[in-house]
Amino acid sequence: MPRTDVIIVGGGQAGLAMSRSLTLRGVDHVVLERGRVGERWHSERWRSLHLLTTNAMSALPGLRHVGRDPDGFMPAQDFASYLERYARAVGSPVMSGVEVTSVEPNAGGYRVATTAGVWLSRAVVVATGACETPFRPAAAEALAPSIAQVCPTQYWEPDELPEGGALVVGASATGLQLAEEIHLSGRPVTLAVGDHTRVPRRYRGRDIYAWMETAGILDDPALEGGNLDAARRQPSLQLVGRPDNRDLDLGVVSRLGVRLVGRLEAMDGAKATFAGDLDRTTRASHTRMLRILDRIDKCIGERGLAAPDPDPATRNPILAAGDPVALNLAREGVRSVVWATGYVRRYPWLKAPALDGRGEILHRGGVATFPGLYVIGLTFLRRRRSSFIDGCGLDAEDLAPIVQAQLGRSAKEAA
Repeated sequence: MPRTDVIIVGGGQAGLAMSRSLTLRGVDHVVLERGRVGERWHSERWRSLHLLTTNAMSALPGLRHVGRDPDGFMPAQDFASYLERYARAVGSPVMSGVEVTSVEPNAGGYRVATTAGVWLSRAVVVATGACETPFRPAAAEALAPSIAQVCPTQYWEPDELPEGGALVVGASATGLQLAEEIHLSGRPVTLAVGDHTRVPRRYRGRDIYAWMETAGILDDPALEGGNLDAARRQPSLQLVGRPDNRDLDLGVVSRLGVRLVGRLEAMDGAKATFAGDLDRTTRASHTRMLRILDRIDKCIGERGLAAPDPDPATRNPILAAGDPVALNLAREGVRSVVWATGYVRRYPWLKAPALDGRGEILHRGGVATFPGLYVIGLTFLRRRRSSFIDGCGLDAEDLAPIVQAQLGRSAKEAA
């Protein structure tokens, strides 16, 4: 059986960033990827998707984007190609088309079974990402079979959906983008709105993420105070990456004709029931936006940074009340439901006692509670931007010396 110091499970941005950091420290390792490098960006992202972060914030350490507008937004397929170039540039030892089927503790490390044989390693880094398995609520099981169901990883473009209306469940970045795109294709859309956070695409002359970086918001640490679990469950910001830098929020899609309803509560055949909470969730979203903008304004003021005055209209709330609480989807002509309800992580192959009651890996800053196990690429792993592309690079640079030190300690103990 082949042996190595570290096995990295997953060849996306998190796994490749970790591979580079380990290589720079001379740590022997291999990256096992079930498909191609960056497989999810190749096969599980819809055709029109662009990254939500600008090109300036969408590079990994060791390979800058060449010839691109730093304020532009890269198509998902282009980012998949970037990851392939990155793997070659940093010399990452990737084994593509190798699926991990079991990771179990073994004397002095782990026994990793794959579709290409068994490996032995002293440590394992789980880099399968935050957006692994689309989450479908229990209500999906009660939906009439005559109504098609699709999740974002299965969606490619509107024409693949049946003719007729669509119900999009979830109003974060993914749900809003799909609701707009499907509605513009001529399929009337109803959008079930749960918790979300609205922000402007640009604020005071700069991209919102650029200001959040300058103000230190993206680098808020995950290891200090606060309700970390709640922070990790926060939905993605309501944004879209387009050349015109336009906003995308409930007001925008409502003006297009998308019907807004509250959070989906239940399905019974073709009958959908919604909570009457649309006004509450939009007000809560507005409050969260104001906290972000206030922190940016404070940073600008305290540092004396040059920035135009804020547009007062940015702080106007969105009024979204009077939503229906029940709809007969068949009668309304709804032929499909799109579940933009987020993701969960599944680790059926992880045979170590390292998971909590919800099936998430127990860790502190990426260091699992079970010895020799690490994780990278999750939301708020070490900092707010941990699941961002550049955040993966920062976390890898933090974790690599920890992994190296642990390997050194275990070697001394074995001697």
